Amino acid sequence: MNRAVRIGVQIQPQHADYKQIRQAVADAEETGVDIIFNWDHFFPLSGDADGKHFECWTMLGAWAEATSRVEIGALVSCNSYRNPDLLADMARTVDHISGGRLILGIGGGWFQRDYDEYGYEFGTPGTRLADLAQALPRIRARWEKLNPQPLRDIPILIGGGGEKKTLRLVAEHANIWHSFSDAATLARKSAILADHCADVGTDPAHIERSTGVRALQGSSPDDVVGDVLDAGATMFTIGVSGPSYDLGPVREWVAWRDEYNARQG
Repeated sequence: MNRAVRIGVQIQPQHADYKQIRQAVADAEETGVDIIFNWDHFFPLSGDADGKHFECWTMLGAWAEATSRVEIGALVSCNSYRNPDLLADMARTVDHISGGRLILGIGGGWFQRDYDEYGYEFGTPGTRLADLAQALPRIRARWEKLNPQPLRDIPILIGGGGEKKTLRLVAEHANIWHSFSDAATLARKSAILADHCADVGTDPAHIERSTGVRALQGSSPDDVVGDVLDAGATMFTIGVSGPSYDLGPVREWVAWRDEYNARQG
């Protein structure tokens, strides 16, 4: 399956007032990105640990109204923070508000401060992934029961690179697999994912490979991507933080995407 390259931007909801975040979303859609993500945390992940920060899913509801073209979602929702049936209903609702543009990004969770300060049990990576494995079928089952149902088969993006458990969940449930992998790692893990897909009867070509990239000053996307494209990645997401939300590098990536896709025919 030949996929067009897609560009995402993660508008990190930290160190900014909401009006600055809203403007960044509008500007990102205007640049031509394919997807706009936020993240699902309760505190900043960089800079002042107690700086300004906003919640993920209420924000996605606002973005659904404020945008008209881009897909939106969290990169990624933490499964631990919400009952899976509730999360399914939230996702269905944002899907309708957006006119069918939601991607449900989800993962097992990792940021211990979120858990400790909001009263969730942190557990271990194994227990959090076991919870995620139980949640994913419940989410799909709830979508089938809701009235009205989602406007489309909501794409599920699973983040993480664990070879035994996470990639198995990707094979079983995901439309998109997101990681932070160099070319060699991506190729190796993609082969492992293909083995899991064979076990569960999924065509690995139907799972889009997504990766986070750093938009480095003075370097072109071709320099940054390198062999990652050859290893199968077709979605590239650039993170930008508040309060300034510099989208200059994002515009360069969008222009590169258009040129690359045109060359591929």
